[in-house]
Amino acid sequence: MPTVPHRRLHGPGPSPVHPRVLEALGQPCIGHMDPVFMRIMDEVRSMLQQVFKTENPMTLACSGTGSAGAEMLMDNLVEPGDTCLIGINGVFGGRLTDKARRAGGEVTTMEVAWGEVFDLDSVKQRVVDLKPKLVALVHAETSTGAHQPFEGLADEVHKHGGLLVMDCVTSFTGLPVEIDAWGIDAAYTGTQKCLSCPPGLAPVTLSERAMHKAKNRRTKCNSWYLDLSLVGNYWDGDRAYHHTAPVNMNYALHEALSIVLEEGLEARFKRHAAAHEKLKAGLLERGFTYATDEHHVLPMLNCVNLPGGVGERSGGEGALRKRLLNEFDLEVGAGLGAFAGKCWRIGLMGEGAREEHVDFILKSIDAVLN
Repeated sequence: MPTVPHRRLHGPGPSPVHPRVLEALGQPCIGHMDPVFMRIMDEVRSMLQQVFKTENPMTLACSGTGSAGAEMLMDNLVEPGDTCLIGINGVFGGRLTDKARRAGGEVTTMEVAWGEVFDLDSVKQRVVDLKPKLVALVHAETSTGAHQPFEGLADEVHKHGGLLVMDCVTSFTGLPVEIDAWGIDAAYTGTQKCLSCPPGLAPVTLSERAMHKAKNRRTKCNSWYLDLSLVGNYWDGDRAYHHTAPVNMNYALHEALSIVLEEGLEARFKRHAAAHEKLKAGLLERGFTYATDEHHVLPMLNCVNLPGGVGERSGGEGALRKRLLNEFDLEVGAGLGAFAGKCWRIGLMGEGAREEHVDFILKSIDAVLN
């Protein structure tokens, strides 16, 4: 195996991993039905409930990355013929749409320009018109750095018999995610963003309303592996064997959640915001501009346009990112979709959301731009 470099991870994920999490990952592997592992699962669920701000019993770590969590929710909550309303303002709204359609949903999309968010009154009006069985929006669109409000939407969705689904992959533990207070029926995230844990698990949570839908389907879940009537019994039922869980990744998630709760959610949110403000000021001073609506910028994912002409003079933005990686071991992300070749996505997630990291990012950018 080649020597793996020590990178400074400031792209859209994965994020820097806390040494305690890496140490936990290296603990002895035990069986996925071992009583000790069952206790670890219970503690992971309890900590996830605290961080999701929910009392949902069906809160678990889905085996797989964040995309597996999205697919778990779509496959369990969407049946053939179900009317769905999904917002697309970047890559991941588009992926949710594809997943819902693969599950057999009849999907209507709402779209706004990349970098913008949806006006909730407009979403509510579409709910009134369509009466969809599922509404899904991305809380933190990783491709654009846009922060989508959710507060006040659930009542309208529920009034018309629908479920409200949230993608909070990038926002989880970096911004408030209030599952119960906001009336969210199902949400999913990933371990590799603000949790500062390696990729490999997708925490999900489902309300009793969502689980009623999952348990009373007319048709079987599209996926055996992600079927909550089966996986749920492993996490929250009679502990019936379903699949071999990624034991050591659950150790890592347990430790990552412990670190989050030790710091405290409010303190963690403030730390992400402070790092963002410092980076934002430095980038604007250097001629960068934000590609995201200025009123809805994510603190942990800064999607920015390069200073005018810099990319062209330096062989393209990709050449500059390559220099950051090769000369400074600094990873920043490229733009996706409509932003490809135009933007950088600079992540300040979890352990990476610290002022000393911002200083290093700005110093490295100065070196390659000059």
